[in-house]
Amino acid sequence: MRIIVNGEPSEIRDNSSVADLLDGLRIGRERVAVEVNLDIVPKARYDDHLLSEGDKIEIVHFVGGG
Repeated sequence: MRIIVNGEPSEIRDNSSVADLLDGLRIGRERVAVEVNLDIVPKARYDDHLLSEGDKIEIVHFVGGG
């Protein structure tokens, strides 16, 4: 199915979860926030929040510094 990730078209398997997407992109869950269609998905729901055709996902990485 087709989705948009950070403004770029992407293809993923049907019935993919947010966790599946992050795993496929090789992005760790520890320091990211994920928004699907303008709604933030809590980390506790990454495994069960299923994505749908046409979803717009924004993935934000947190970077520490000092």
